[in-house]
Amino acid sequence: MKLVRLIEGMRRRTRLLARVGLGVLALLIVIDAVPVLVDKEHAHTAVERWPGFWAVFGFVGCALIIFLSKAFGHAGIMKREEYYDE
Repeated sequence: MKLVRLIEGMRRRTRLLARVGLGVLALLIVIDAVPVLVDKEHAHTAVERWPGFWAVFGFVGCALIIFLSKAFGHAGIMKREEYYDE
């Protein structure tokens, strides 16, 4: 299957994928810093005028969702594999 090969290829290249992700985040911050490309005239708070604020905010929010869901899963939602065999 093509999808299985894609996933296996991504697993082999985790460092490359991490670098690409960080590169995209850096590119978003650079694009956000250019005043001609992003209008910040109607920002509601002062932090919204910082270059890359929303890119970093979204990244941190996504990372928090992932880590918290894993913590909840390991705290009691997940069961051992033999749970239903008993």
